[in-house]
Amino acid sequence: MIPRLAPGERVTGELLVFDRAERRTKDGSPFVVLTLGNSSGKIETAPIWSDKLEWADGARSGKVVQAIGNVTVYAKSGPAKKQLELTGPVSILPDEMFRPEEFLPAIEGDYDKLWAWIDRVRADVESATLRRVLDLFFGDDDFRVRFERTPASTAGHHAKLGGLLLHVFEVTNIAKQSARTMQANVDLVVTGALLHDVGKVEAYEIGPGGFTYTPCGLLVGHVVLGTLMLERRLAATGQPICTNAQLTELHHMILSHHGSLEFGSPVQPMTTEAEIVHWADEASAKATDMIELLADEELFAGGREYSDRPNWRLGRRIWRRPHSWE
Repeated sequence: MIPRLAPGERVTGELLVFDRAERRTKDGSPFVVLTLGNSSGKIETAPIWSDKLEWADGARSGKVVQAIGNVTVYAKSGPAKKQLELTGPVSILPDEMFRPEEFLPAIEGDYDKLWAWIDRVRADVESATLRRVLDLFFGDDDFRVRFERTPASTAGHHAKLGGLLLHVFEVTNIAKQSARTMQANVDLVVTGALLHDVGKVEAYEIGPGGFTYTPCGLLVGHVVLGTLMLERRLAATGQPICTNAQLTELHHMILSHHGSLEFGSPVQPMTTEAEIVHWADEASAKATDMIELLADEELFAGGREYSDRPNWRLGRRIWRRPHSWE
């Protein structure tokens, strides 16, 4: 487990090159830093200086290498950070021996159980119109295969194989219970929750260095892509499934689920159901950020119950509970 590596520990094994950074010192001498990792996490190498640049020959993003080195701590400025100090050149392993997916993090949950829950929720939708809309996506086997491989982000919450499936399960579960509590339209909320992130199937992909954006993901973004995908699937049926007014409301739920313009939503929620989906999305994302960051040993390298620094995912320091509630 890369996150649990301790200073002085010896590392030897097969790792994926997530990134190769070529830099220069103040006097212009070149050096290289590799970001290596596997499904448990990532670690940067200590600088590979100009006299040993051949140690990184062929080590580019997407390659699998055999690496040998020792874990050290770098703390020249800012918080201490673990790094891997190579003790010899990396060996490039043949591409046909590995698939990048083998080195990427994946959710721990059972995919079949998550799908079974989603399918039960779909079946419980009383509106025949909304069931037909949901079937356009979740009744399509090819879409299901792509959906369950897609991460929910490239580097933030649920950035794992199966991450989108788990995130949508969480959002739908939270939103459904909230809708019942607030006496909102449960069918509409469930539909909005299930559809809110379908655009990520076309926005993200597994690239040479892990999870990355597709051209559409960069140029259009998953929020707008979701509405375009809905339009395309409805048009492909060749028959009207919902009215223009109903379609507008479905578009609104997808387009507003980030809550505000500065966070990527072209519009803000203007219905109770859209508001519920937005906050369910936030609850899933931010609670997952908190859980994952509380487990990040580098954030707590100082040995205190408070994190050493804020993290970009939450923008604030966090606290590890030092006591139990048993």
